[in-house]
Amino acid sequence: MSNLLKQNKANAVTFYQMAYLGEPAKAVERYVGDEYIQHNPAVANGKQGFIDYFDEMQRDYPDKQIRFLRTIAEGDMVALHTHQTWPGNDQYVTMDFFRFDENGKIVEHWDSIQQVPEGSANGNSMF
Repeated sequence: MSNLLKQNKANAVTFYQMAYLGEPAKAVERYVGDEYIQHNPAVANGKQGFIDYFDEMQRDYPDKQIRFLRTIAEGDMVALHTHQTWPGNDQYVTMDFFRFDENGKIVEHWDSIQQVPEGSANGNSMF
């Protein structure tokens, strides 16, 4: 794996963890490029929309936790597979995709979030 892919993987994890745990403005300053295109319909487009969303999340749910399970990089994309635990033990599995520019900065984001069900027809976990 190239050094660029390794660096993008590390930066995606640090970016997401920093924002998730309450420092979204710092995360944006360090890891986001000139533009930030957001595909999550609950989050406004652009850097400020990202910061506002994660500031509100930290204010409303300060005790949430995240665990990074898988990180995959290919070309200018990094994918993260995470397990999130929220107050009341609500658990979610997430898939986040980040596109990086030629300077190694995040410029676009997609995600999919699903609450972990109580049962499974196939007996496999979501992790």
